[in-house]
Amino acid sequence: RIIVGIEPPAAVCVAPPRPYGQRSILKYAQYTGATPIAGRYTPGMFTNQITKKFMEPRLLIITDPLTDHQPIAEAAYMNIPVIAFCDTDSPCKHVDVAIPANNKGKQSIGLMYWMLAREVLRLRSTISRSTEWEVMVDLFFYRDPEEVEREEKEATALREAATDAAAAPIQQWDEAAMATAMPALGAEQWVDTNAAQAGADWNAPAPVPAAEATDSWDAPAVVAAQPAPGGWDAPAPMPNPASGGW
Repeated sequence: RIIVGIEPPAAVCVAPPRPYGQRSILKYAQYTGATPIAGRYTPGMFTNQITKKFMEPRLLIITDPLTDHQPIAEAAYMNIPVIAFCDTDSPCKHVDVAIPANNKGKQSIGLMYWMLAREVLRLRSTISRSTEWEVMVDLFFYRDPEEVEREEKEATALREAATDAAAAPIQQWDEAAMATAMPALGAEQWVDTNAAQAGADWNAPAPVPAAEATDSWDAPAVVAAQPAPGGWDAPAPMPNPASGGW
């Protein structure tokens, strides 16, 4: 209600949080009309009128009072009310409204700013409470630049692959050439010579094939003919010892 009561909405200033909270405050400022301080906070922005970035906000929103102590101190000098997300270790000095939250997690910071922006828009009657806000909470989350670059490279590679596939020529089959190169189906018939010899009688016994020489290991062994007793393979005769002996 404090934020909604500030007019114009640009008079609400959101101080820069941790590096992974920059996206959250930029999205919050985009949907609520607040003024974000992107990048590093320059000392004297609220107190030194000579600086180029001097501003006089009517309300200051802080993400972490522990790290954003400089804008809180200057807001106290200029009597600017401060709203801060406070964790258990956050100092609450010069903080007018403390919102208990985890101000150190990437997703937590994005979720808190998303909920704060949604509630501000509902109190301004910009969106209805009976319908869901069409803005996804993922838009408020911090994204690693290396991860974003890797996703862009993958998307580019997919687009190039799709373009190459679409540009590749489609091979067309020539039916006339295929008919000339390949004979028509059924032009060549296998002829069973055995059936032709038997007069195409299926009940006739099949002819016994002649034995052929084969080198198969499964064929029965052929018994070789025994040589004549007087051949080279015949055993040598035993000598007849003399009857006289020693």
